[in-house]
Amino acid sequence: MQKGNIGITTENIFPVIKKFLYSDHEIFLREIVANAVDATQKLKTLAMRGEFKGEQGDLTIRVSIDEKAGTLTVSDNGIGMTAEEIDKYINQIAFSGASEFLEKYKDDASAIIGHFGLGFYSTFMVSKQVEILTRSYREDAQAVRWTCDGTPAYEIAEAERAERGTDIILHIDDECKEFLQKAKIESLLRKYCRFLPIPIALGKKTEWKDGKQVETDEDNIINETHPLWMRTPSELKDEDYLQFYRDLYPMQDEPLFWIHLNVDFPFTLTGVLYFPRIKQNVDIHRNKIQLYCNQVFVTDQVENIVPDFLTLLHGVIDSPDIPLNVSRSYLQSDANVKKISGYIMKKVADRLQSIFNTERPEFEKKWDDLKLFIHYGMLSEEDFYGRAKDFALLKDIDGKAFTYEEYRTLIKDSQTDKDDNLIYLYANDKEEQWAYIQAATDKGYSVLLMDGQLDTPLVQMLETKFEKSRFSRVDADTIDKLIRKDDGLKPNLTEAQTENLSSIFRSALPTIPKTEFMVSTEALGDASAPVLITQSEYMRRMKEASRLQTGMSFYGEMPDMYTLVLNADHRLVKKIVEDADAALSESLKPIEAELRGLEARRSALEQQTKDKKPEEISDDVRKEQTEVQDAISEQQQKRDALRAEFAGKNLVVSQLIDLALLQNGLLRGEALAKFLKRSVEMI
Repeated sequence: MQKGNIGITTENIFPVIKKFLYSDHEIFLREIVANAVDATQKLKTLAMRGEFKGEQGDLTIRVSIDEKAGTLTVSDNGIGMTAEEIDKYINQIAFSGASEFLEKYKDDASAIIGHFGLGFYSTFMVSKQVEILTRSYREDAQAVRWTCDGTPAYEIAEAERAERGTDIILHIDDECKEFLQKAKIESLLRKYCRFLPIPIALGKKTEWKDGKQVETDEDNIINETHPLWMRTPSELKDEDYLQFYRDLYPMQDEPLFWIHLNVDFPFTLTGVLYFPRIKQNVDIHRNKIQLYCNQVFVTDQVENIVPDFLTLLHGVIDSPDIPLNVSRSYLQSDANVKKISGYIMKKVADRLQSIFNTERPEFEKKWDDLKLFIHYGMLSEEDFYGRAKDFALLKDIDGKAFTYEEYRTLIKDSQTDKDDNLIYLYANDKEEQWAYIQAATDKGYSVLLMDGQLDTPLVQMLETKFEKSRFSRVDADTIDKLIRKDDGLKPNLTEAQTENLSSIFRSALPTIPKTEFMVSTEALGDASAPVLITQSEYMRRMKEASRLQTGMSFYGEMPDMYTLVLNADHRLVKKIVEDADAALSESLKPIEAELRGLEARRSALEQQTKDKKPEEISDDVRKEQTEVQDAISEQQQKRDALRAEFAGKNLVVSQLIDLALLQNGLLRGEALAKFLKRSVEMI
């Protein structure tokens, strides 16, 4: 029997492993099964080279649980080890010191294991004692047993094992008894070892017999040794890819299409990536790419391996060239990772371009499911925008799809304004904005439907990419102002009539929380609506952006800004002007005369004091200025009160305002009830 201490420079190796690997303690099973696979693969390699001439036999790796004895055992029929090899590979741990170890790798449990070759020692996270029973493949090799109880002390003694290979026997800690439950171990094996290249058996399959589950003679193999991504695409059918997707993501809608990755220079990478159907809620679709290293599951947190927008894809990436066992900051700066990331993005773009070129009708059908993903990529990766701009689509309100260049060609003659800017009109709700869409189409203009989650930032970006172009929502202004061909017609009203009309309608507007209205009068033609509401394009965009970008939240607190546009050409508005003239003309005359006198006096006082410093103005002049201003305010209030009284009696004013509010979804509660009652009375 040999006794000794494991070759390390600190007595605290095992407490360190337990403490700093505990959050990732289930990794131990992945590590020892992966070691068993390595041992088996090495035997197959030796046999292929003729260095091992014996029978390989059954190479299945077996995982067994003895709940009564409190042990979990992983057994393989690989190359095994001699006592000398145990001393070399198990008893010597190259450690530069616990302090450096803790400082550098304290935040990354899986990194600790891989970086220091501690895969085997991760077993002490869950074990109070670990045994290795092993026999080398070499002829006449003596089986040996290595035992350690979680201190640097170990024992090696000769033992009996009928065949070559290794048993790793874990005596599970009392606080880790969950790892003696078959269901728990099976779930971990399916998570980490589901696609390992050597069969892994956890006990026997069971079947119902005589009202209970009984074991059969058939091994319960939990892995697929030759997964789809390791196979040649030419031997696979669409149904194979779809079935693999169903196996990975049960209960998910079928994917739109997929990409089979296979590259061996300048790095090795295989995998299959699927485009899922994404319409809303980006976050629930993340973290569905599974990352493997030589068919060993590593993580589904791939943010540092692929560009952020590609985390919306589903599927598998397998590469031995990604430094999986180092910190995330290292991953972000690693040259290989950047190359792999760029390669995957290029393959995705190439696949989309290929489908667009060869199956455009099918691509257009899938566009509504694809656009969130593509827009996200264009917004977040400049290189992807450069590739995607040739297959990204714009859809008009009739559902017809165009590439960016096709649409520019379509509208450049009709939708270029007097300043030579190309105006892209769009709606984001075909039903709600129907009247505005109709006004645009009546002019022969095309209107896009942009109702996607990312269309607000997309519009902002496209305005920077498209030369001399602007996007305007159809309800951002009157159609003649959205695409201004000339300076437009002036309303055929006097200044007094315009002021009267604006004030009358302003006084009748209801108070809506966090909403402000301006009133303007324009000549829109007698066929246009008498009153309509427009919303500032700039402010609306900023408020929408505030919902996506936390740094712009102050815009979200600002009121919604609308303009109530009065069409001076419409017969109903003309009638209100006439009625107001008849009803208010005499009563407003003395007020207007008084205001003219007061404003003249205010101007004179301003002229008298304009070159004087505040301290040079006499108290009498100051007093007179205040009195004049108060008198002006009083007369203005009288005038506004008369106009408001007229508005209150004129049902058409309130009706026109409410119709415009209703059209824009702004008429609610008591105001809506009053509108309905008034409508019945007017009928």
